[in-house]
Amino acid sequence: MADIVIQLMPHILSALLYAGLGFHFWNTRWREGENQTVAGPMQTWERGAIALALLIHAIGLYNGLFSEAGMHFSFSFALSLMMWLAVLIYWLESFMARMEGMQPMVLPLAAACAILPLAFPHAHLVANASATGFKLHFLAAMLAYSFLTLSALQAIFMGFSENALHKRSLKRSLASLPPLMAMETLLFRMLLLGFILLTLTVGSGVLFSEALFGRPLSIDHKTLFAFASWGIFATLLIGRHIWGWRGKRALRWTLTGFALLILAYVGSRFVAEVILGRI
Repeated sequence: MADIVIQLMPHILSALLYAGLGFHFWNTRWREGENQTVAGPMQTWERGAIALALLIHAIGLYNGLFSEAGMHFSFSFALSLMMWLAVLIYWLESFMARMEGMQPMVLPLAAACAILPLAFPHAHLVANASATGFKLHFLAAMLAYSFLTLSALQAIFMGFSENALHKRSLKRSLASLPPLMAMETLLFRMLLLGFILLTLTVGSGVLFSEALFGRPLSIDHKTLFAFASWGIFATLLIGRHIWGWRGKRALRWTLTGFALLILAYVGSRFVAEVILGRI
């Protein structure tokens, strides 16, 4: 019983911390009030609190993913790990740019994903997880998912900002966000990094499938969704470089590519594990 409680506590504590911090950032950066002032930059204690949540979340992930039998994985751990990396990337980015206005959306999502392994605890044992090639493939895949998740969130923020500017609606939440041009620069920087990592993931999966997974490459819906997502992000980056794509066109392509990427692994694992009951 004590062992189970120890395993559960990091997920619960990190989720509570993320949720509490999400509320704090909403209250201090987004909430409209009578004595409204311009939202201030992120404070040292706020960065420290996010770092603490990340550390506790990391402990929970490590305990859940690794055991004496090997590495276990599932769609719930995939989402939890993706959001851990996403919060970590935003936390690191906050030392170079103002990110506090984005925390009210990112942190509640992290809270929801941190608790997912408790709601869906069943995970399958991963074959060949000890191989160096698999570890590099797995790391590239998770980082790609995280950068492209943040790209999707960034696209949503930019959509809200652009609509608000067109309506001349100067809300506090808008004032707490970075300038639209800075957000667009950050978006394409994350898209490029995510695309490079996704290319490494897809390429290694295609070329070394048998060595990584113990079986030849099979063309299934997961593979098709991954290739389709890769093609969309490649087209978007080429369009940006050659034709200067931006604005709503870039946002639509980003969200479409992200939706296909989520379907490639998380969606297929959710159907297999939850709906069909296959581990």
